[in-house]
Amino acid sequence: LGWQACSQNSTENSELPYLGERQLVQREDNGQQVTDTLYHRIPDFAFINQDSQVVTSLTVQDKVYVTDFFFTTCPTICPKMKSQMLRIYEAFADEPQVMLLSHTIDPKHDTVAVLRDYADRLQVNSDKCQFVTGEKDSIYSIALQYMVSAMEDEEEPGGFVHSGAFVLVDQNRHVRGIYDGTDPAQVDKLIRDIPSLLPEKKK
Repeated sequence: LGWQACSQNSTENSELPYLGERQLVQREDNGQQVTDTLYHRIPDFAFINQDSQVVTSLTVQDKVYVTDFFFTTCPTICPKMKSQMLRIYEAFADEPQVMLLSHTIDPKHDTVAVLRDYADRLQVNSDKCQFVTGEKDSIYSIALQYMVSAMEDEEEPGGFVHSGAFVLVDQNRHVRGIYDGTDPAQVDKLIRDIPSLLPEKKK
């Protein structure tokens, strides 16, 4: 996470960076050549959540969301990540514009019923906290769009390797921050950064 941290050593209330590749696009405006910057944007997606509901890009439209990748039988970092995710959930429990979106990287085991049980044990509300499953290839390819790793690896405990990152995404599906989801100090920063993306909270 070193390079992301370097790009975020700005002051508390400054603009969060846009992460990922960007494109410069030329257009004409009133006879003048204008250059627009197109920032990396999470593509459209569709997964199934713990309530058997389809979760798509429209589900997070106009919302700030924090996303991560996990699996329910993970023996290493996932329990730490979920305890930190619950801190975010509680901090923004009354903020309808903030959502949490967790993708399983083990869809074969993590069926809808398993995710439902997992969400029940965490005592989270489905409107706020979505645990999603889907085609393995779709999950792994969207992880790359979020700039994190998620893949099968027989050498790893549990048979999968994945990033412990929490990815902060704005209302336009631009990645605005990547944080270590196992580090309480990084999660503190994430909790402080989220309000700067909420329109009514901006100073």
